[in-house]
Amino acid sequence: MKNVLTIFKREFFGYFNSPVAYVILVIFVLAAQGFTFFFGNFLDQGDASLARPFFMWHPWLYIVLAPAVGMKLWSEEYRLGTLELLMTMPIAPWQSILGKYLAAAVVWAIALLLTFPIVWTVYYLGNPDLGPILSAYVASYCYALSCLAVTCAVSAFTRSQVICFIISVAICLLLTLFGMQQIIEAIVKALPSSMEGVVRFIAYLCFLTHYYEMTKGLLVLRDLLYFGSVIAVCLMITAWALQSKRS
Repeated sequence: MKNVLTIFKREFFGYFNSPVAYVILVIFVLAAQGFTFFFGNFLDQGDASLARPFFMWHPWLYIVLAPAVGMKLWSEEYRLGTLELLMTMPIAPWQSILGKYLAAAVVWAIALLLTFPIVWTVYYLGNPDLGPILSAYVASYCYALSCLAVTCAVSAFTRSQVICFIISVAICLLLTLFGMQQIIEAIVKALPSSMEGVVRFIAYLCFLTHYYEMTKGLLVLRDLLYFGSVIAVCLMITAWALQSKRS
């Protein structure tokens, strides 16, 4: 793990040596809080709950902001010409991938920790159940990590951060939209009844389907395994892409 830690420190401090991480953190915190109070009607709902007014906006923020954090993971190495140097060092590809991914993951952990004032506000105004809040935070973090893993995989295929960002946003948007119940029902009505099972299966593979279950205070093992599987598959795709470049 020494090599992983070395890559992690290099990548993590690299985020904060530029204004990118600070800008993304500020945008996320302000947007999450702003949507909660201005669009989620937090103060008018009469219920000390964060599920609907606060956590319902997180997936839509991650669609854009998670690729903004992860688009530099490998595209930057291509652009600077340091990928070849990194691949020739006595470091296994999986160590580089894990170190870089963990650095970006910690950035999102910091982002969620900075939203703590909203939890304090809920406890000041009422007496909420801590369980649903904690499970929703776990769900939110899993969503961020999944979008980040998708971006990591895309980044391994292109040297352009802009292209990586656009493709990653498109993929994350599709994996969010096809998990919305309204869209699922509209597609089922438009297609023959024989295709309903296929549509439901595709919807089950989308992020939003599993996210909403976890925000209800239910940490079901299958949902955690789903997000873990998405992350593992994306990191394996990243390793395959880097190995092909190395060959």
